[in-house]
Amino acid sequence: MKLLVRLIISAIAVLICDLLLSGVSLGDMGDTHGLITALITAAVLGLLNAFLKPLLILFTLPVTVLTLGLFLLVINACVVLLAAEIVDGFVVKSFWWALGFSLLLSVVQGLLNGLDGGRQEQ
Repeated sequence: MKLLVRLIISAIAVLICDLLLSGVSLGDMGDTHGLITALITAAVLGLLNAFLKPLLILFTLPVTVLTLGLFLLVINACVVLLAAEIVDGFVVKSFWWALGFSLLLSVVQGLLNGLDGGRQEQ
């Protein structure tokens, strides 16, 4: 149940980022296609962050340490660009839009996750 709630929160965050950033598009919001694209995008981003991102961090550890962790922003943007290639209908115009999307998505997800009062399921 908690996984489904987190997926819905992530999809809402993706929708909010789509509304705020003109360089990111989920398609036409007039029908349910945009909502389904948001759910699929949230799921793909979750899977990429769970499986691919740790490998990328491990392989780029020297650069990450050298840049004091700022290279993690580049990794986040690359994961967003990869998700845009995988998900049909999710379009990111450039690397800089992907970077802005990843930063805004982190902030919005943090705010939405904070709305539940930090309750933990036991």
